[in-house]
Amino acid sequence: MDISQLVTLVHVAELGSISKAADRLNTVQPALSRQIRLLEQELGVLLFERHGRGMTITETGQDVLDHAVRVLAELDAMRRSVEEGRTSFRGMVRIGTTPTVAEIITVPLMQRIRQAHPNLNIRFSSAFSGYLLDWLKRGELDIVVTYDPPPAKSLRVTPVMMEQLYLVSSRPGLSPDRPVQFAKLADEQLVLPSPRHGLREIFDECARRAGIVYTHVVEADSFAAMTDLTCAGFGATMLPLASIHRMIREGRLFAAPLTDPTPERKLVVCYSADRPVSPAARYVGNTFIEIATELVNAGVWGGQMLAANKQI
Repeated sequence: MDISQLVTLVHVAELGSISKAADRLNTVQPALSRQIRLLEQELGVLLFERHGRGMTITETGQDVLDHAVRVLAELDAMRRSVEEGRTSFRGMVRIGTTPTVAEIITVPLMQRIRQAHPNLNIRFSSAFSGYLLDWLKRGELDIVVTYDPPPAKSLRVTPVMMEQLYLVSSRPGLSPDRPVQFAKLADEQLVLPSPRHGLREIFDECARRAGIVYTHVVEADSFAAMTDLTCAGFGATMLPLASIHRMIREGRLFAAPLTDPTPERKLVVCYSADRPVSPAARYVGNTFIEIATELVNAGVWGGQMLAANKQI
C-alpha cells in the first residue's frame, strides 16, 4: 500500500469513474486501474462495484475511504509540524476566488502578504466556483475561496462566514438601516447573473420563498458588468456589501438589507485533501480569514463570522 493508491481511491470514489479521475490527476487510466486493483488485492475486498456507467464505492470501500482521508490528513499535519519553524516564505501561492470576493480581498490581502513576506509571490485567479474547485483538484491552484461547495473527500474545507447579500441600486433612498422586503422586488427592474451562477440561484430561491415572479431582468455574468449596468440605472441588483463599499462611499450606489427572506451564503476556504498544503498557502488562507474578520467587525463586509473558522 502506498500514498498514490490512497489518492487514487479518493478521486475515483468522488468521480465514480477511472477515466474522469485520470483526467483530473493528469495520468493514464491503466495506471489508476492497477492502483485500485493492487489496493483491493492487499486488503482482500472489493472497494468498487463496476458497471456500465462507471464505478460505485462499496460499503467496505467507504470505510477504507474514510481511513484514507484521515491518513492523508495526518501526513499533511506531519509536514506542517516540521515546516512551521520557517520565518520567511518564498515561491508562489496560487489562490482562486469568486469575482465578488476578488473585488473585496485582492488588494488588502496582497498588502498584508507583501508586508510580512516580501519574497512570496501570489497568483490570483477569478472564476465561477465550479471552475475554481476543478482547478484546485487538478493541482492548478493551492487555495480557493468560494461559497459552500458540495461535500467531497478530495477537499479540506474551512468555513469562514455567513455573508449577507444586499439590494443595490443607483437610486437614492436605500439605506443599511432600512431593510426592504424581498416581495417588493416583483416589479423591480433587475440586473442579475445568468441562472448558472450561484448568486442567481440564491435570488431565485428567495423569490420562490417570497412568492413572487420577476420578469424585468438584464443578465450579466461579470461583476464589472453588473455594477456598471446598475450604476447606469438599468436596474437594481443583489451583491455583498463589501464588494461595492467604495461605490457606496462615492455616492454612486446605495444598498439596503433584504428581509422575508434574507439572502445569504456561506463563504469557505478550500485546500486539496490529497496533496501537501504548503505553510505559505496556509498563511495566505489564514491571512484571508483575519482580513475578513476585520472587515465584518468594521461593518464593511455584511455578515457573521463562523465559530468553525479557526486557522489551520
